[in-house]
Amino acid sequence: MSKILVTGATGFIGSHIVVQLLNTGHEVVGSMRDLKRAERMREVYAEHVSDLSNLSFVALELLNDDGWADALKGVDYVIHTASPIPARLPRRERDIIVPAVEGTKRVLKFAAEAGVKRLVLTSSIVAIMYGHEANRTRFTEEDWSNPNHPKDKSAYTKSKTLAEKAAWEFMEKDESGLELSVINPGLVLGPILEADFGTSAMVVKKLLDGAFPGNPKIGWPVVDVRDVAALHIVAMTHPKAKGERFMAANDFMWVKDIAKVLKEKVPNLSRRVSDKDIPVWMVKALSNFDREVKSVSFELDKKRVNVSKKGFQLLGWTPRPNSDAIVATAKTLSKYGGLKL
Repeated sequence: MSKILVTGATGFIGSHIVVQLLNTGHEVVGSMRDLKRAERMREVYAEHVSDLSNLSFVALELLNDDGWADALKGVDYVIHTASPIPARLPRRERDIIVPAVEGTKRVLKFAAEAGVKRLVLTSSIVAIMYGHEANRTRFTEEDWSNPNHPKDKSAYTKSKTLAEKAAWEFMEKDESGLELSVINPGLVLGPILEADFGTSAMVVKKLLDGAFPGNPKIGWPVVDVRDVAALHIVAMTHPKAKGERFMAANDFMWVKDIAKVLKEKVPNLSRRVSDKDIPVWMVKALSNFDREVKSVSFELDKKRVNVSKKGFQLLGWTPRPNSDAIVATAKTLSKYGGLKL
């Protein structure tokens, strides 16, 4: 089995990757910003992994060289999931763009110097589907977001786009033999593993909590975190994944579609879920007074569909239905997330 460094091991995607790697016998070095989280993460993983003897942790910062060279000694592969994902609109967009870009360049540099075979980078569909003409709805891995679009962007979409571009630019110049594969997930739902679950499950949590007076016309291609993790691991070694990017995204769903699944599949948790729609004009009006609403208003009435089958065709990737991911999110939020039931 291989030795793998997983950056962002405390994150939603990163933690599922760690679990799957350990359950298949790999040695895992999980990175986090503060080792105070290490013992808690061992407890989290212990609920899903029978043997943690192959797991160790290291403290690494995206904006600091300290520790990277030592952490990569003897490492065969790197899965780089660490990147800022703000729960709220940042005061300055550079606060998430700089760590995303510089962290990506840093891990590539040290991986190349350490003789790592391949690095798998967690990017996003936001590096593919944003900043295009208004009527564009269908996308593949050949597309790139325009981070300079006057409206159809956010600090997060810019951070992921610029970070992935920086990775491919690094590879054009690198002569170490390091290989790169990139995974571009959609809206990642599925089972959360602990109470500190980040931002991915917040759409489902807000619906279950009744935080929306109705369903705004916003949507995304959805995918289960377990399938995202599996695709990262397949891309780590599959010969056809070398130098490729893969969208990890199922069917597109509006918020009202997610709400419908919740009401049908988990009615015991969904009494606060609204079956009404909020008109686009009303959300736009609210955005003039609410900073957080304004930060997502550019998403209104935009349908962005993944029409690529690249992951299926090249890697044999077969994700589960969106409804499974939504139900798993709801049930584990009920266990860990402090829902207002």
